[in-house]
Amino acid sequence: MPTVKPSTAIPTLYGRTTVALPRRAYHPGVAGRLGELLDSERHRNFVGRRREVACFDEAVAGRSPQRVLFVHGPGGIGKTTLLQELGARARAAGRTATLIDGREIDASPSGFRDAVGRGAGLPAEGVLLVDGYEHLAPIDGWIRGEFLPALGVTAIVVLAGRDPPAAAWRVDAGWRHVLAVHELDPFGPDESDDLLARAGVGVPDRAHLTALGRGHPLAIALLADAARAGVVPGSLADVPTLVSVLLDPLLSGAPTPAHVTGLAACAKAWVTTEDLLRDVVGAEAPAVWAWLERRPFIVSGPHGLSPHDLARDVLDAEFDRRSPERYRALHRLVHDHAVTGLRTAAGADRPLRAQHLLYLHRRAPFTAAIDALRTRGSTAVVTARPDEHDEVLALVDRYEGPVCAELAAAWLAEQPDALSVVRTDAGVGGYGFIVLLPTGSALEERDPVVRAVLAHVARAGPARPGERVSVARFLGGRVEHQRDLYANLVGPVASLVDWVSRPLAWSFVVVIDDEYWGPVFDYLGFARLVEVEVDGRAHVGYGTDWRRLPVDVWLELMNEREHSGGTGPPPASLLRPPALDRAAFAAAVRAALTDLRRPDRLATNPLASSGIAGDAGDLRSAITTAIDRLRDEPRGEPLSRVLDRTFVRAAPTQEAAAEVLGLPFSTYRRHLGRAVDQLTELLWAVEIKQIGLPGGD
Repeated sequence: MPTVKPSTAIPTLYGRTTVALPRRAYHPGVAGRLGELLDSERHRNFVGRRREVACFDEAVAGRSPQRVLFVHGPGGIGKTTLLQELGARARAAGRTATLIDGREIDASPSGFRDAVGRGAGLPAEGVLLVDGYEHLAPIDGWIRGEFLPALGVTAIVVLAGRDPPAAAWRVDAGWRHVLAVHELDPFGPDESDDLLARAGVGVPDRAHLTALGRGHPLAIALLADAARAGVVPGSLADVPTLVSVLLDPLLSGAPTPAHVTGLAACAKAWVTTEDLLRDVVGAEAPAVWAWLERRPFIVSGPHGLSPHDLARDVLDAEFDRRSPERYRALHRLVHDHAVTGLRTAAGADRPLRAQHLLYLHRRAPFTAAIDALRTRGSTAVVTARPDEHDEVLALVDRYEGPVCAELAAAWLAEQPDALSVVRTDAGVGGYGFIVLLPTGSALEERDPVVRAVLAHVARAGPARPGERVSVARFLGGRVEHQRDLYANLVGPVASLVDWVSRPLAWSFVVVIDDEYWGPVFDYLGFARLVEVEVDGRAHVGYGTDWRRLPVDVWLELMNEREHSGGTGPPPASLLRPPALDRAAFAAAVRAALTDLRRPDRLATNPLASSGIAGDAGDLRSAITTAIDRLRDEPRGEPLSRVLDRTFVRAAPTQEAAAEVLGLPFSTYRRHLGRAVDQLTELLWAVEIKQIGLPGGD
């Protein structure tokens, strides 16, 4: 092997001097091969892949037993560029390098041999580089079992394809010693910035294009080309030509429209399960799942499938451009699946389901933080362990002062299961604590923030007997407190679980970084209702009255904002009138029974816009259903019959109703009074969401 003088050696990207390309100055008219110029220019602009280059250099230098490198990753991730760099390094080390493309040869033993032979064969110390190896899958067994074992022991082979190696490569004891497998990852921020810089993109634009390119080398190169032409896109949707280039390898090979639809659902959802696919494509779900699982840009995790972030962005931009109405309908299916999952999940599954729903809010202020954590940190929101309480209290003390830390300790002692955290290697990364009121505790008066919240509720819409108020009282993260990525995760997740999974009259979220969180609550439609100073810091409470804007209606509003990105208070048309107190409610029930056969008068009853009437506003149906439901109550059968013959299938007079029921009139009147009272209690339980009626929400 020829020796390369130190003065002509080029350091590798990890800082060690190895055999590399000689430095040459090229000028027009000077002798030299064009291939040498291409090698030099490609090497000068080559970025990243330190691990793969180091592995190859060790093999070429004979310091490693590995002779076959298997490189895999999705289209555009840089496989061909890496092969070109490895070929140049091989030639600089005095080896013959032969590059063949699996797309351009017959996938047969003779076709493969011919392709290698056209490159003058493979000398004993030659390097064979095979691109597009996925196209040679029909002869993978022959290459592994016959062709490669026949090569000289000093030959080096690099196979690059979209798919990982078949299991046979990994289970064979011999190949495990000789084979090195590398999955090409997306570039990190530094590598992306370096690639853009080498492509001539100015510093002001590089951070934005780095975020847009998601570490995908081909996307970054195309974005750099657009920037050099004077066009710096705000999003991928602004460069449809670029999207088309990136889309081709994603959609190639989709057998049916159902597979394309499944891919679109995968682009929308946080993770895609076979259950979600069943909602989207029906009986074809198992086949679509199996196809998606084999895509090189799809990652299979413990909870389902998810695409590489750039693939998600590209698919989202293209499907939205091609078929906006169909894609909106698909979005709705994914949204409904996520809401159903959140409501039916239990325990530790609920925060995960909440993340599924939150991820659909691509225009929300907190999305970028949650998105960032998906690729570089834990995203599991869990109930804190007792041994983590002191750590959280120390963070509260650091950022909010000793008074708040003392209050937090007192609340934790009363409601220890109300603390949610995200765990990291450093300990608690973020925390959120939600107080459920009323508690009857002296803390309600002792905590000035909670006291102010309850005072506002008493003025604006008092909580009625049996109703609860939730207050997200403490929120923060280890590094940047309420601007911390983990605070942006645990706060929305814990709150969404709280709001959707249990009946509430009011919900509040208290923050001290109002400048940062104000836009979040503007997006959510929560109003700025309370401000209290504690320990020298202003605590601001944002809240909503769920009796006026029911959770289901709010979720519909959020589904719309997922598309539009709208902000501000909920439209007045969505709001119900202020909640009735207990006495007014009872009077309204008696009036509704009297008017049960008068739709015009029933429509003006206050209950028509209350929780018992449901979204359809069908008060008569709700009352008759409740009357039927009375039969299931202890000693409820005769009461239900009295109401039925008095108001539903009403006799001409009460005397006639008593006769039909076979009751003395005095007994009938006593039963009727008890029946109305029982019905009112039942409907009140529905109103404050303690129970639901059959067929209701």
